[in-house]
Amino acid sequence: MVFGISFQRLAKQQKVIILGSWLGWALDGYDLVLMLFVISSINQLFFPSNDPSLSLLATFATYVVTLIMRPFGGAFFGNFGDKYGRKNAMIITITGFSLVTFLTGLLPTWQSVGILAPILLLIIRFLQGFFAGGEWGSGAVISMESSPKPLRGLLSGFVQSGFTFGFLLASISFQITQFVFPDDKFIEIGWRVLFFTGILPGLVALFVRLKMNESQVWIKKVKEKKIAKIPLKNVLSNKDNRKRFFLSLIVMTGLMFSYYISIGFLPTLLEKYVKLERQEVASIMIVTIIFSLIGHLFTGFISQYIGRLKILTIFGIAPLIVAIPSLNGIFTASDIFEIALYTSLFVFFVSSGFGPMPAFLSERFPTEIRNSAAGFVYNGGLLIGSWAPLIAITLLSYFEKYNIAQYYAVAINVIIASIILIVGSKVNPDTRNVDLG
Repeated sequence: MVFGISFQRLAKQQKVIILGSWLGWALDGYDLVLMLFVISSINQLFFPSNDPSLSLLATFATYVVTLIMRPFGGAFFGNFGDKYGRKNAMIITITGFSLVTFLTGLLPTWQSVGILAPILLLIIRFLQGFFAGGEWGSGAVISMESSPKPLRGLLSGFVQSGFTFGFLLASISFQITQFVFPDDKFIEIGWRVLFFTGILPGLVALFVRLKMNESQVWIKKVKEKKIAKIPLKNVLSNKDNRKRFFLSLIVMTGLMFSYYISIGFLPTLLEKYVKLERQEVASIMIVTIIFSLIGHLFTGFISQYIGRLKILTIFGIAPLIVAIPSLNGIFTASDIFEIALYTSLFVFFVSSGFGPMPAFLSERFPTEIRNSAAGFVYNGGLLIGSWAPLIAITLLSYFEKYNIAQYYAVAINVIIASIILIVGSKVNPDTRNVDLG
């Protein structure tokens, strides 16, 4: 209700910009989550091994390659967006990673081409990360630059929820594909169909973006001739900008670590370690993702009233309280409904801190470097945060070997993420009253 009333208060072009940004971020979530869903099923197609854990680790490594490439994409397209416009950057990124998502479905397997199969997979994920890395910064910045200050927090949560909505669509698509291509048919062809579907939301997002206007805040800076030749250089060469960059990076590292040990790792955790069927995993993920989506809207909205950093502190402390009991419940619950309850509780508190981030990072940097800095910082958090699933898989195998409760392996990662986030929320200033000029 609150969001509906607020959205009605926006001008037509503001709505188009917000929707275009949200759709692109949804597609990003759609692609990345499709890979998470199929990793446990296709790992032997690209990395055949007698050791299932080794094969799974190798396939997850290709996923991490995607995440590690995102900071470079964020820096490149952020610099492009500061020089040539946010809209132009967004058109390139949405086209690029829509095509790459589609091409993933055409990849040959080890059985067909041998060692060339994992090499091609790595190249595809490399490109995916590069284009996806440029998506968030441009979309978040143009959305916040086009939003009225009183609505910035709520619209920040909405834009950020696009990724989670993409996760929801991917969960539904995964469940439908599982039904149409059951058992071995999914491994044979079903996973390919999933990636082919990625072209559809990409086309919709591209259509909306072509109708967008450029950011008026950015256009003003162009007219004033205040755009730097190399905006990205100004992010790191200027003392104040560099300080803002590294302090903001602490927040994003904690959030990324939180996300990829919770909702990002959950499909693999449920299938490989809790031993659920793929259909059950998809059903649980649909319920869980709805709670994550609500969490993003909630934290963004509340941040407008209590401040960006206070809400981050709250959602840094909360996981320390709920992680162990909720993870214990996931591993010991007697039925799928109980597991869905515990996963929803776990994901809501561990992953919801992202809601204020489009607003916070846009408010943290001046217009002439905003796209470069925000995109680089957001994706830079992945340099450490993206390793959470690999650390978890290693610890899970170790704990299983020595008969230690496996949920502690995941809880350790949650604790690390929370500590980083709490530190980040304490060393940064609040930004909700900043004017984006």
